[in-house]
Amino acid sequence: MSKLKLIVMLAGVAALAVPALAKDLGKGEGEVDIVAWPGYIERGDTDKNYDWVTDFEKKTSCKVNVKTASTSDEMVALMNEGGYDLVTASGDASLRLVAGKRVQEIDTALIPSWKTVDERLQNAPWHTVGGKHYGVPYQWGPNVLMYNTDVFKEAPKSWSVVFEEQKLPDGKSNKGRVQAYDGAIYIADAALYLMSKKPELGIKDPYELNEDQYKAALELLRQQHALIQRYWHDANVQVDDFKNEGVVASGSWPFQVNLLQSDKKPVASTIPQEGATGWADTTMMAADAAHPNCAYMWLEHSLEPQVQGDVAAWFGSLPSVPAACKASKLLTDTGCQTNGYDNFSKIRFWKTPIAKCTTQGTCVPYYRWVTDYIAVLGGR
Repeated sequence: MSKLKLIVMLAGVAALAVPALAKDLGKGEGEVDIVAWPGYIERGDTDKNYDWVTDFEKKTSCKVNVKTASTSDEMVALMNEGGYDLVTASGDASLRLVAGKRVQEIDTALIPSWKTVDERLQNAPWHTVGGKHYGVPYQWGPNVLMYNTDVFKEAPKSWSVVFEEQKLPDGKSNKGRVQAYDGAIYIADAALYLMSKKPELGIKDPYELNEDQYKAALELLRQQHALIQRYWHDANVQVDDFKNEGVVASGSWPFQVNLLQSDKKPVASTIPQEGATGWADTTMMAADAAHPNCAYMWLEHSLEPQVQGDVAAWFGSLPSVPAACKASKLLTDTGCQTNGYDNFSKIRFWKTPIAKCTTQGTCVPYYRWVTDYIAVLGGR
């Protein structure tokens, strides 16, 4: 409980009353408003084959309204403003939302498919607090190193290609040809790299950094600044940069890799030897959701194996329902293996850095990550 109180203090959000669990599910209210990552809720506008919204709207008469967000901080801000029923929160946002009482406990009895969720995710700490579930697992996956295959004939073995100035296999410098994510959680990517690069720092968890470890991560990011063509947060802009702006390597999501490959561009992805950070996303319901019945209907719909499989095929992610690995023609029977279903234990999933940490007692809290990363983006 002390961790949650600390997160509340750092997030600076006011507490809201959390409604009691529903006794039964009534008629839909006609619509549901969702904050989601790009590519997570598709109605066939980009590709008619990828549509898991239209059928839901026909079955439930609940119109789906989607607001996309590109970072966890943006999602938290939108949920703090209010007006949304659901959010597909990653682990670096979910506990902040729970602590700030911006989301409510989920009544799993109203979600028949809850029992089909991957056991590795059912009680995951990023949505389960005090034995209570504050969301429904949706998708998970790694932050991959995306690269241009014309430049890299073989997959880069290290994240050094984006962190340290060097000549790439085409004989040209990486300066001005690489990108980095513009969310403060990216500090963990630098820390993960330093776990291998400088083991003497003693980093055990890239989200739990003491002052010296944190200083080293910031120094690496300041050094990296001179190399960066753009700090990206818009997935579509990054896709365009790989097509037209000479960018050849960056941390990315499988979503962008899939888009570029579908457009026949020379792009591939890898998880380098240092490992990868990643995300396990949970659909959470706002404490003051205006459309709770439609929201519960969406939560159930989101766990349908075909929906889970289709999302995974589109985004390049992994489903939270194992049966989805064989339920989607779009994903195919080998899609889960291709997307890295067996890499779960190798991913350092996003979580909110807090002051009272497990590995070393006292760590640098998230509010400082935010402040200092803004300075890094500005070249300071």
